[in-house]
Amino acid sequence: MSAKEEKYETLKLGNQLCFPLYACSKEIIRKYKPYLDEIDLTYTQYITMMVLWEQKSLNVKTLGEKLYLDSGTLTPVLKKLESKGYITRERSNEDERNLLVTITEEGEQLRERALSIPPAMGSCVKLSPEESELLYNLLYKIIGNVR
Repeated sequence: MSAKEEKYETLKLGNQLCFPLYACSKEIIRKYKPYLDEIDLTYTQYITMMVLWEQKSLNVKTLGEKLYLDSGTLTPVLKKLESKGYITRERSNEDERNLLVTITEEGEQLRERALSIPPAMGSCVKLSPEESELLYNLLYKIIGNVR
């Protein structure tokens, strides 16, 4: 390889860590689609509901931080979930600037319908528990480093 060619090695797609991360994310979300279609959620709505199934109620800022989403992305997701009856959005009594998101009973019931999704996705990914844990830890390490 010539010095001129070597200069551009870092610009080859095959030498990018970001590309397999991007492609993997896209493909995983595509695999989720048929399962999420059954419960009428997009992937972003699904991960939002996952946080709310666990937390029950939290402010939009905290929810956005947990999901790594800005308010411009999160607001339409929350509006759609509210229109489906899964959440409510209300201004905090303590601080009017805070918008609280709370899961509804209907949103809680959706949790039962979503129970089959994680095992179905796990069978698509086909990683051992050890590989899954290693990948999980490495991905969060990357997230922490780039934030």
